[in-house]
Formats: sequence, C-alpha cells, structure tokens
Amino acid sequence: MPEFAFPHRRYNPLRRQWVLVSPHRTQRPWQGEVNPSSGFSDVHYDPSCYLCPGNERAGGHRNPPYSSVFVFPNDYAALLPDSPAPEGGSASPLLVAEQERGECRVVCFHPDHSLTLARMTVADIRTVIDTWVDQYAELGAKPGIGHVQIFENRGAMMGASNPHPHCQIWATEHIPDEPMAETVSQREYREKHGSCLLCDYAKTESQAATRIVCENEGFLVVVPWWAVWPFETLVVAKHHLGSLAEFDGRQRDALADILKQATTRYDNLFETSFPYTMGFHQRPTDGEEHPEWHFHAHFYPPLLRSATVRKFMVGFEMLGMPQRDITPESAAERLRALSAVHFTER
Repeated sequence: MPEFAFPHRRYNPLRRQWVLVSPHRTQRPWQGEVNPSSGFSDVHYDPSCYLCPGNERAGGHRNPPYSSVFVFPNDYAALLPDSPAPEGGSASPLLVAEQERGECRVVCFHPDHSLTLARMTVADIRTVIDTWVDQYAELGAKPGIGHVQIFENRGAMMGASNPHPHCQIWATEHIPDEPMAETVSQREYREKHGSCLLCDYAKTESQAATRIVCENEGFLVVVPWWAVWPFETLVVAKHHLGSLAEFDGRQRDALADILKQATTRYDNLFETSFPYTMGFHQRPTDGEEHPEWHFHAHFYPPLLRSATVRKFMVGFEMLGMPQRDITPESAAERLRALSAVHFTER
C-alpha cells in the first residue's frame, strides 16, 4: 500500500488551518461540469483588446504605443486614495465598517497579445520583475499604504477579463486577511523557535525531495505539504528575503527563471494554456520591520483531471474544511517529470 493511501488531514502552518486528503477518491467517476479548454492565441495584436498598445481602454483612456512593460492606474479600481470614512455608525459591535484607502494598478507584461509568462523569454520576465520591484517600492513608500499585493489571474476559468499578458497590483491601507494570517504565523514561529518558518520549511522539503517540482540557485518550487488545489505550488526564496525590494540582480534573474520553469510545466501538464491565480506574499509596508517575513509566491490552479475538468470548492469544503484527492506527492511527481521546454516549441 503506497504511503498516505488512506484519508488523513494535514496542517498548514502559514494559515494555521487543516486540509483533508482523500487519495482513494481519485477513482471516482466524473459526471460534473466540463469546461472548454484554454487554447493559445496566435494574435499578436488585437484591435479590440483594451490592453494592446495604442488601443482605447474601456474607461476611455488610450494606451501609448508601448514596446515593453506598461503600467497604468486601473480604470475600475477597487480602492481609491481619497476614500472617506463610512458615515454614521452602528450601535451593534457586530456591524463594523472602516475606512479603506489605496490604489490599484495594471501591469501589462508585454505588447504581444499572444504571450503568457510560460511563453515569454526569461529576459522579458526579468523586465517585468524589475517593474514589480519598482512598483512595490513606490507604492509601499506612500503614507498610509500598509500592504502591496501583486497578483495575476490567468485564464477565463480564474476570472481574467482579458487574455493579454498582465497582472494587477492592489496597495491597501490595512494588511489583508491572508497576509495578516501569515504575518502572525511567521512571527509566532520565530518567537518560539528562533528561526524563520519558511527557511525551515524549505530545508525540510529539500531533504524530503518528494514534493519538489523544480529549483534553481535562488528558489524552490514545491507542491506544499498542505496544498488544497490539485496542482498548487509554493515558490519559496532559498535565502531569507522579506520582499522584492531586497532582491539583487542575480535573485531577480533566478525569479524570472523559476517563474518560466513553473508556468511551462503547468502548460505541459495538460497541453493547454494553464489557468491559475498567482500572487506574491512579502513584507508589509506598514512601517514595521517585520524580520519574520520570508518572500514567497502562491500558485492556485483549478485544473483537476484534464484541461477541461476543474476542481470546485463547494459543499464540505465551504462548510467544513478544504479537501483534496490527489496527494501533494503525486502531484509534484507529475509536474516534476514534465519537460521545462514548452510543448508548443518542441
């Protein structure tokens, strides 16, 4: 009987939550929703795309004829820098509202409409990383900005409204729930053990090797022990770096390389443009030092069995706890075995 063949639960020390693992359920038949496959575009410029160079955006502004990375304020921002405090108040402590100011920006990775991170060159990804570093530093230095969240939604299945290669940056007054939970966990781990949670975790995964997908001199990509999504991965810096602002040239190069490797393997898994939500978690910008913080990235991809079958978080997962069928070890083995050369280039 293979290891972890029976139902069990695993602990996530970053979120301090549990996930139910049910390996025997991988054999169950599927009669649920089947989505269309995400194909690749061969259109390098789309006159109807509001992110392509020179085109008019939905909000009425026109993009310049950009030839590299292009950053602009989100025309439909979820946050505003001058948002007033809620008026009035509630007599009940159960009905609480607070002021939340901030800024939202869009970062177009490349003028070529057909590209994804997996199909971009490492050099072009490095240019994007340089922009992320600058944006994190600029927004994080603004008075009242406590956190800078960089994230990419890739594919219609993950809610991306436009296939043009881009990401978003939301700079918020307060630290959002997910990074706040990780802040508390990393801080308490450091106080208890005298070391960094993710430094120790990276060493543990390197010794085990069973959940490693790929690595280079600067980063380790693993399907984490506590993964919820079928092919979820965690990108962990091998050195204790709190944020993008601490990256030197070699570390920026290494991040570009590892993002290329990880996203290429995703595409190769089901030979499709693999959908995901990816985001960086890094040191908050609230004025505190945060020595406990260790830079990392989360990839949350929904595909389960093929390019057309996705994982849904419903039922017990919404009302009880997250649950997965494919063990992290088997998911990592499948991703690790894939070529780092994109299947469209072979």
